[in-house]
Amino acid sequence: MQIRRAAPADLAAVGEVTVAAYSPFLLSPEDPYAARLRDAAARAEQAELWVAVSDDGHGPAEVLGSVTTCPPGSPWREIARPDEGEFRMLSVAPGAQGQGVGAALVEHVLDHYRRAGARAVVLSSLVEMTGAHRLYARHGFTRLPERDWSPVPDVHLIAFGTTLGGTP
Repeated sequence: MQIRRAAPADLAAVGEVTVAAYSPFLLSPEDPYAARLRDAAARAEQAELWVAVSDDGHGPAEVLGSVTTCPPGSPWREIARPDEGEFRMLSVAPGAQGQGVGAALVEHVLDHYRRAGARAVVLSSLVEMTGAHRLYARHGFTRLPERDWSPVPDVHLIAFGTTLGGTP
């Protein structure tokens, strides 16, 4: 597996993988958030879209998952403070789940923000995404209930964060 910035040729597959990964949590197939999940081009333009792809050398690389890092000034940044990194829309293709793709993407995000000099990394998640919460906990993330929020009525997001460099 290789993790790299998404290329234009990856964007359609990234959008479909993201929708597929989030489909158990969407209100319905017509949920307006599905269009936002599918819009990988906007994330690539307005933030930093990273993709995990197969690298088996047999044919074109398959998109296994993706994550969006949100630099300062990005409209995708929601809860990060100035000295923190933030990521969103971590997704793993349903057929690749349980194979370490999500863990590799989280490790990539942490390394990315360490190199950038961030003090901490934060994210928001739906309450129902308990599998993702276990992944985050394995990477040192803890709950930040004081940063929980609702982007729209009836959607409650819970916040997580971890410090980089080992000091809170």
